[in-house]
Parts: sequence; C-alpha cells; structure tokens
Amino acid sequence: MTARHVLITGGAGFIGSNLADAFLARDWRVSVIDNFVTGERANVDARVELIEGDLRDAKTLDVIDRLKPDVISHQAAQVDVRISVADPAADAETNILASIRLLQKAKEAGVSRFVFASSGGAIYGEPVIAPQPESHPAMPLSPYGCAKLTVEHYMHYFREVQRLNTIALRYANVYGPRQSAKGEAGVVAIFANRLLHGEEVTINGSGEQTRDFVYVGDVVAANVAVAENAALEGPFNVGTGVEITINELSSRMAAIVGVSSEAQHGPGKAGEQMRSVLDARKLRELAKLGEPVAIDDGLRKTIDWFRLHTR
Repeated sequence: MTARHVLITGGAGFIGSNLADAFLARDWRVSVIDNFVTGERANVDARVELIEGDLRDAKTLDVIDRLKPDVISHQAAQVDVRISVADPAADAETNILASIRLLQKAKEAGVSRFVFASSGGAIYGEPVIAPQPESHPAMPLSPYGCAKLTVEHYMHYFREVQRLNTIALRYANVYGPRQSAKGEAGVVAIFANRLLHGEEVTINGSGEQTRDFVYVGDVVAANVAVAENAALEGPFNVGTGVEITINELSSRMAAIVGVSSEAQHGPGKAGEQMRSVLDARKLRELAKLGEPVAIDDGLRKTIDWFRLHTR
C-alpha cells in the first residue's frame, strides 16, 4: 500500500515541523516547503523532502505539480499581528495572495484535502460571548485577522464551486517546543528565553489582556485528525476554553523557572485585543481527541525544552 503524502507549507517552522514529525510517526510521506524567514533547517527530519522556496514565487508552487500530495497542510504565514498593522499590504501579499494561488494549484494538482491554519483569536475580535464558538461573529481588529478570514472565504468558494475539499482550523495562541523567541510573536517563547537568561520581561500594556494558550501537541493532534478524516467539515476552533492574563502567565513562568523577577510594562500595541478564549469542544468531540494539555504542564514542557536549546 502506498503511503499517503502530505505537503506542509512552513514545515521548518514551529507548528509545521512538529506536525511533520507527527505525520512521519504515522508512516506518511512528508514534503515541506519553507522560505526560512523564521523556519530552521535543524527542525526538519532527514526523511522529509525539503523544498526551499517562497509561496509568493510561482516557481515554488510549480513543485506541487511534481509532488502531487494527497493533503496540503498550509501552515506558512506572516504571523506577527504588529507587522500586519505596520504594513497591511505586505501582510496581504503573504497571507492572502499566496494562499489563493496555493488553493488554485491544489485544485489543479488534484489534492484531496486542503487544511488551513487560521486564527480564532484574530478573526473573532473582542468576545460577544465567551468562550467564543465557531459561530461567533467575525470582527477582526488587525490586518492579520482580516487576512485569515479572507482566506477562509476563498476556501468556501473553492469548496463549494471548485469542489476542493478544504477545512480551516482556527488556532488559539499556540505555544511549545521550537517556538521562536525572535521578534514580537510568541509571548511564551519570548518570556521563557528572557527568564532563563535572567533578563527582565516586558509586558505590552496593562497585562490584563487574556489569551487562550494551547499547547502545540494539541494543535498537531487536531491537524492530523482532519487530515486523516476528510469527512470532517469545519471550521473548527483549536484551543482550551481557558483564558489567562498575560500578567498571570508571566508570574507562572517565573515560578517554574525559579526566579522572582517582576515584569515591566510597556505601551500597548495597536490591533491587539483585550480578550480571547475559544470554545474548542466541537472538534474534540467529533474527532475523539483528548482533553487539552493544562497550561502549567505545557509551560513546564516548553521551559524544559528552552533550557536544553537556549545558549
């Protein structure tokens, strides 16, 4: 029997490389496209076919004609909300236009399932009800959120008119091993890196803003479930349903590291909402997934990884 084949965009990055490892463990053939803006070659298993390229380049997309994967898992993105606020057009080139071209190529290549890494936190905006279910009004407060929602609309068109089997997973705030501490995205990674180096943590704004932090292993499990069961129809939230303030996150991480550092506060950032928490029970029930990793357990695993990999 021929192994099923998944192509992961952004597969050298944080979520994508963890996902690649999971598919390899399930005996899938795995290919990866990454431009290495944030991805790391060290994250990519030697058994993976690695293509270095940018999805904005037509030559990169032409590789799909050769690969003809069964599933495309589209994890690649410009993920920093603040960069999207500073340059919405550049964000759209990466997060909207490249995604549309990828959808078109998937249709042409006969891909049987297209999985998209969307964002529950960014597309819903401030909660009308909490936790926010998939039916929550979409009121994004950043160009990043607008881009994710736009791609979901294009996926609806490709699904209903072009008959491409598409599904969106709306992530909460993902954290865990291999997350980059560079730049502004990934607050858990940034805090872990600074605390382990004995450096001061800076929180943007009051720190009373809340987030739903979901461990990368739970995000990987959700992706594998929808890749292996093409009958599941989304969109689906992927989160924990539990919110925590950034102040509390900082305190818990300092306690795990074993330091008594007091966080400092900087100015708030445009496009950053105050509250985000996702109701993710729907996919867990349909796909029979386990309960999400508790925040303290996930933080310990993440900090242990950073201890081993931080110089």
